[in-house]
Amino acid sequence: MSLRSRLPPRRTALKWLHWTMVPLFIWFLLVQPKDVTPFGPRAFQAHSMLALVFVSLSLLWFADLMRRGLASRPGPKLTGRLRTVHRAMHLTLIWGLFFVAFTGFLLGLTSATLLKAGGVLPIAPPLGLHAANEIVGIVHIIEFYALGAVVAGHAGFHIWRHYRLRDNALRIMVPQRFHRFL
Repeated sequence: MSLRSRLPPRRTALKWLHWTMVPLFIWFLLVQPKDVTPFGPRAFQAHSMLALVFVSLSLLWFADLMRRGLASRPGPKLTGRLRTVHRAMHLTLIWGLFFVAFTGFLLGLTSATLLKAGGVLPIAPPLGLHAANEIVGIVHIIEFYALGAVVAGHAGFHIWRHYRLRDNALRIMVPQRFHRFL
């Protein structure tokens, strides 16, 4: 059997990717490296490993977007500007995740020391550009929290759709095994 025939359909895989990203995104909104360092090197290592998983999934999602385009469809009950908002919101999320990963790479590149994602994967060769590292760090933080606002808007939009338009937006977004809860 070919690999393609053993993989789940694209939309199913993207649903699982989406819902795997949710707790990781919440974790990184609430927990920063300075919050885990008091618990020792293993806690920092675990946080770094979660970051590696998060970035890998973000880049996988971005690669899927670049190769195949958006998988989401606005649905027949969304009309006019809401269709445009739906598309723009999804593109903003995926591109935003890519830029968070990219500025993370730039943090490693401008660092004075070699940073390793998950403690194993070198992020970039350190160039020791202190001023640039500070600027990139600020941009990285601002864009991540701005993306958090977009994520909150995205969740609110789909909850609104599900209950106001009654278009089953949440049932469409979650894997089938969770449909009984909606």
